[in-house]
Amino acid sequence: MIVLNDTFAKSYTDKHSAASGETLGAAYHTLVGKSGAGSDFLGWFDYPSNSGEETKKIKAAADKIRESSDVFIVIGIGGSYLGAKAGLDFLKTPYYNSLKKSAPDIYFLGNSFSGEELETVLSLCGGKRVSVNVISKSGTTSETAVAFRIVETFMLSKYGEDGIKDRVFVTTDKSRGALLTHAKIKGYETFVIPDDIGGRFSVMTAVASLPLEVAGCDTSAILEGARRERERFLTQKTSHPACRYAAYRNLFYSSGKRVELFVSYDPFLSFFGEWLKQLFGESEGKDGKGIFPAGAVFTTDLHSLGQYIQDGVRMIFETVVTERNPKSSLALPQNSEISDGLGYLEGKMLAEINKTAFYGTSLAHMSGGVPVLEISFDKKDEISFGGLCFFFFLACGISAYMLGVNPFDQPGVEEYKQNMFALLGKPGFEAKKKEIEEKIKTL
Repeated sequence: MIVLNDTFAKSYTDKHSAASGETLGAAYHTLVGKSGAGSDFLGWFDYPSNSGEETKKIKAAADKIRESSDVFIVIGIGGSYLGAKAGLDFLKTPYYNSLKKSAPDIYFLGNSFSGEELETVLSLCGGKRVSVNVISKSGTTSETAVAFRIVETFMLSKYGEDGIKDRVFVTTDKSRGALLTHAKIKGYETFVIPDDIGGRFSVMTAVASLPLEVAGCDTSAILEGARRERERFLTQKTSHPACRYAAYRNLFYSSGKRVELFVSYDPFLSFFGEWLKQLFGESEGKDGKGIFPAGAVFTTDLHSLGQYIQDGVRMIFETVVTERNPKSSLALPQNSEISDGLGYLEGKMLAEINKTAFYGTSLAHMSGGVPVLEISFDKKDEISFGGLCFFFFLACGISAYMLGVNPFDQPGVEEYKQNMFALLGKPGFEAKKKEIEEKIKTL
């Protein structure tokens, strides 16, 4: 179960009027009734209960990949990789590739134009059995397409036209697109990105489920966690923690808090913060509106950002994601031979020390005008991961509707692409290239 703790925000909110219950209620009914802007991209809301056949297909493919591969390369960017990477770190740790396991190592490519990264990963594949999963709805996303062309060439040189067929898996549109056409020509197995689910809401689909199944995660349990949170949302309505969290965000925004710092006190959750940055950044940042999403890991980043958070511009609030029942039982050992001043901590578990750091930091930040919300989950398992992802889906949709924007489009991400296409000489962009080059001369 996902729990919202507002202890470290109350003294701030007491000084400000509460978010309008009428606005929250309207946003809730807009989301549940699928009557708002972008409602044709609400497929994620019912997906956890409607994914049976695709889940079976994913599990069968994952079994085949595990049996035949030492390395699994996942190629995608944005929503096509952030959810899978966040889930892998959450469920298996960021040190997954170093663990002794019966599953292949997993490398994520296609999320930059770094040739050095591609060369390094391919060099690690020498003498190993390799399978590949390329993820793109259109097949023309530049970073992903560039990486896939290079990796596919590597795979062809390693296995040949016939051998590659059972080692390349394509997650794309169900009926159209360059990648789907290519997969059919080559005979690659395909998985569907549903038409009504955008990339940042696709973590329950094959986009993340195939890589996570390959790693040995139980994606049926992830879906079950999402189903439970969905039913709780429909039962509790506007009293559900996702609605209360959305209301707090609306209140903070209206009172000048324009930056949300997603925080964890566990490095294993740092990539979950990266996923949250895309989810909220693309969903809310439009029409001149929106809270800017940032990320940090405490206490690590307190030694770099702590001063600014405590005493800088009062535009920040924090959302801290915590685990209620961490499994580590590691305690600080006794050692009378070292003068490090830690005698008072001897025998204490690090989980207790970490929780104390959260309390002490939150109290300090609250007193400095930085309200802190805590979103907690039970433990790092598939049920919690599914519930946590679905919780933030719900909160994001409600929050964006309260803000008055479409949660499910991202018109602003195209402009930089158009400039890049023009500068690189893509056909059809000749006039824009000339225009940009003239602008560059004046810089």
